[in-house]
Amino acid sequence: MKIVGFEAAQGLRLGVVEGDQVIDLQAVDANLPSDLAQVLAKTGGDLTSLADLAKKAPAAARVPLAGLKYALPVARPPKIICLGLNYMEHVKEGRYADNVPKFPTYFLRVLTSLTPHLGPIVRPKVSDTLDYEAELVGVIGRRAKNLTKDNAYSCIVGWSCFNDGSVREWQRRTTQWDIGKNFDSTGGFGPWMVTADEVPAGAKGLKIETRLNGKVMQSDNTDNMMFPVAETLVDLTRAITLEPGDLLVTGTPSGVGQARTPPVFMRDGDICEIEIEGVGLLRNPIADER
Repeated sequence: MKIVGFEAAQGLRLGVVEGDQVIDLQAVDANLPSDLAQVLAKTGGDLTSLADLAKKAPAAARVPLAGLKYALPVARPPKIICLGLNYMEHVKEGRYADNVPKFPTYFLRVLTSLTPHLGPIVRPKVSDTLDYEAELVGVIGRRAKNLTKDNAYSCIVGWSCFNDGSVREWQRRTTQWDIGKNFDSTGGFGPWMVTADEVPAGAKGLKIETRLNGKVMQSDNTDNMMFPVAETLVDLTRAITLEPGDLLVTGTPSGVGQARTPPVFMRDGDICEIEIEGVGLLRNPIADER
């Protein structure tokens, strides 16, 4: 099942994608929250109720997918936890080649840094070093603490695509990366969330690719994560309680713009696409900050 956030005349909505149509779930049940995080909190990560609503939706609840104004798949994720340095070839192409991490490297994003499918990724006025990073994102379905490898996947309700747009100049200004990773509207997220039952366990074996203006810039496979999803969740939940709607952004492969000769950064008018096998294609135009 593909669950999508979108905007309509009535406000923010949740929908289920079926072919070239979207079932407007609020048109079936007006009391349904429009934020997937709230739905997950109420159901403990069980999305059977959404599937049932979709099955009984009248024709009037169906809208065309074409022309949809996308919103974030999770409107207000409580936490956005990101991994850096999670593919060895990416480590080798950067400044950590001689200091390969032994443990997952975490940083956080904030909600104002996100932008949905087809929404602009904004290049800020203060720097021209806006880089792309294709990433797989797991959506947390239920509260989780002290997970084990045997039960780690049980907290993942679905998967989506992410473009961890990074302002490299600001990322390198301090020993902490967060400022360069949190400029407004630099993190693409979408187009929807695919439920975990439609993807291999742990989202293993999926092709992940970035295209900038149609040219392939990154191409790899999620099998090549240094710290796979289960191991990461075990490590992370020793410290942090995960909550419904949290996002786990799992790191980028090699081929980023800053590592190229000469460097390739995103410019006004560019189109950046992140495609993950079995999950979806996230497309964002690049626009200069006004």
